Amino acid sequence: MKDKLVLLLSIGAILIALGFWLRGTSGEQISGEAARTLVKDGALLVDVRTSEEFADGHIDGAINIPVSQLDARITEVGAKTHPVVVYCFSGARSKRAADALRAAGFNSVYNLGGMSRWPRGG
Repeated sequence: MKDKLVLLLSIGAILIALGFWLRGTSGEQISGEAARTLVKDGALLVDVRTSEEFADGHIDGAINIPVSQLDARITEVGAKTHPVVVYCFSGARSKRAADALRAAGFNSVYNLGGMSRWPRGG
């Protein structure tokens, strides 16, 4: 009986770990190079700052969906299976956006954090 319990607990722990892995990151920021690679491979890049901040400058190829409008504009993000990279100015709003997207069922959400982490050039 004890062996079966240990086996079941082990399987449960593996499934939980696999679930976090399949969801992308668990809220941690990814590196700028990893974000660039994801976008190069087709991930959607979403700037979650205000439209005014976006107009003042943004990463090439990004779309702007302010975090305050994310719930109302969630369909613009596309398929829930398509990878998404979010960023803002410092990382606080992008973490909120990443958490909201994951809660809405998006399973490949990556948080770049602040836009200054995006690699220059190349």
